[in-house]
Amino acid sequence: MNIKVAESAGFCFGVDRAIQIVYHLLDEGKKVYTLGPIIHNSQIIEELELRGVQILETVDHAPKDGTIVVRAHGVPKVTADSIVEQQAACADATCPFVTKIHEIVQDESAKGQTILIIGDAKHPEIIGIQGHCCGECYIVNSAQELQNLSQAVPALVDKPVSVVVQTTFHVAEWENCLKILKRVYTNASIFDTICNATEKRQSDAVELAQKSDLMIVIGGRHSSNTAKLCDVCKPYCTTYLVETANELPIAQIKAAKNVGITAGASTPASIIKEVLVTMTDIKVGQDQSEENTELSFEEMLEESLKSLNTDEKVRGVVVGIAPNEIQVDVGRKQAGFVPASELSFDPNARPEDIVKIGDELDLLIMRTNDQEGTIMLSKKRLDAFKGWDIVSKAEEEGTVLTGYVTDVIKGGVIAITNGVRIFIPASQATEIRGQALETLLKQEVKFRIIEVNRSRRRAVGSIRSVLQEEKKKLAEQFWEAAEENKEYHGIVKSLTTYGAFVDLGGVDGMIHISELSWDRIKHPSEVVNVGDEVTVFIKVLDREKGKISLGYKRDEDNPWEILKKDYPVGTVVDVTIAGITEFGAFARIIPGIDGLIHISQIANERIEKPQDVLTVGQVVKAKITEIDFEKKRVSLSIKALLEPVEQQEMTGEQSVAGEF
Repeated sequence: MNIKVAESAGFCFGVDRAIQIVYHLLDEGKKVYTLGPIIHNSQIIEELELRGVQILETVDHAPKDGTIVVRAHGVPKVTADSIVEQQAACADATCPFVTKIHEIVQDESAKGQTILIIGDAKHPEIIGIQGHCCGECYIVNSAQELQNLSQAVPALVDKPVSVVVQTTFHVAEWENCLKILKRVYTNASIFDTICNATEKRQSDAVELAQKSDLMIVIGGRHSSNTAKLCDVCKPYCTTYLVETANELPIAQIKAAKNVGITAGASTPASIIKEVLVTMTDIKVGQDQSEENTELSFEEMLEESLKSLNTDEKVRGVVVGIAPNEIQVDVGRKQAGFVPASELSFDPNARPEDIVKIGDELDLLIMRTNDQEGTIMLSKKRLDAFKGWDIVSKAEEEGTVLTGYVTDVIKGGVIAITNGVRIFIPASQATEIRGQALETLLKQEVKFRIIEVNRSRRRAVGSIRSVLQEEKKKLAEQFWEAAEENKEYHGIVKSLTTYGAFVDLGGVDGMIHISELSWDRIKHPSEVVNVGDEVTVFIKVLDREKGKISLGYKRDEDNPWEILKKDYPVGTVVDVTIAGITEFGAFARIIPGIDGLIHISQIANERIEKPQDVLTVGQVVKAKITEIDFEKKRVSLSIKALLEPVEQQEMTGEQSVAGEF
């Protein structure tokens, strides 16, 4: 008996992507809800349920305690909008090929086109696609239904129609639909949206079925693409659909000479391998007496599993670099490539900054696509395997590691070190509890490993322990060298109503509000803000209590010193009226110093109130008539500048009167 596995069997790109999104969220410790079953495979669903994943049928009253995952089939626009409106956390795992169909029907509907969808109206993918149409829309599931529609709605054949097809639709039936579309719907714009992987999977299955006595199709009974695989194989040989190895038809397998195996897009490689091993055991047991049979079956099994082996390590040479990937030669007929997302854990890193042409890399095979002749590889995942040895050793020895914070999640942050994801709880992420975790995002941090779960490959780190140790060392160094009047550069750490606290490097000092400015201020924020770098000097050093009083304002900025140097008695200055009282007006000479213009010095004539002549904000010329530096008082006079002018005017009037 020969057993052969179809080249394209098992997980498709979209399903694999959706599953990986769910696993990633679970690994981060998040609660996960899937909008409908994430995959049409009961074994995977059971596994996810055991890990706490819950299935939602609708998003009404979306839960706030976890993340909703939109499965690969996609959802109607109204559902996506509802998730956004409810501000629910959401991870969109819609297959990119399905998303493309959503965009097509939205754009074509907006142009006034009637949308014609070929597919199963009850399938969640079709329900989602229909939900993105904003105009007239029809759904048919076969060429016959398409023909009947033209008779039921005659006007449709003359309308501008845009046609899309379910990604997993029966390829042969689609060919029949195309003939009718071209013959009957002459104004149709046709978009062939069947996924290439679907087409390849079905054609490979047909080719294998034609050479086989028996076909085993592995997959969920509710899976559309698995059902279509059965349909395309049945015309050529006896075909059985099984979900697990336990359902294999043993008698039929023993009787067959050539057995073909294929699997739906929702079937994990582990189940395919289990079926292969079971079938091999059946046949080996039957033919135990035949010479060399066991060896031939082992070789056959190994050959069959090759196309499914995604955990193989290879060494490749970089032969090309693009913005979104690098191309590598791994010594196979397929072209190897590493997506930028699989090259480094740093999301901001550019491929050209990481590798250059000719570099040799150790890589891990992620997926082989024989249809396109490509192998998708990963560098970062292999780096992560190697990095675990470093992380485990660091936990044992208490070594400080350096990492890069890539995500802020509920309850903490994720940091990457040596390709390994480290969870750092909020309580261990900052020096002081309650500090914003967002400030750590995309920053390089130092931490210790405080917990390792080797069986689940999870590690927990602490930034706080490193910060506290560094602060202690800095504090010891500071106190050894600290002196009064010594100048320091520090960072404003926090503000209170009475002053500003400054981090001097392991030790905090306080600038009293009175020491921040020579002006009167109501709050420290008028002068400094948290995060500002400031130059201060120690005014008082209390080693016993561990307290430091800092000075910030400088003597050379003292406005009284400036006044003494630049504004002696007799100086005429432009002053701004800052306030008015019953006995006069206060005027700003320079920032920090106001002088008094007594009511008697405002004008020559007697005035009842200062505000009869002056207003707040008015700029006038005044003469400095007296300065008391001890009492910090300055007297000003406007009248002193007016008298000469008025006397001159009076003298002039008398001269004119004498002439008459």
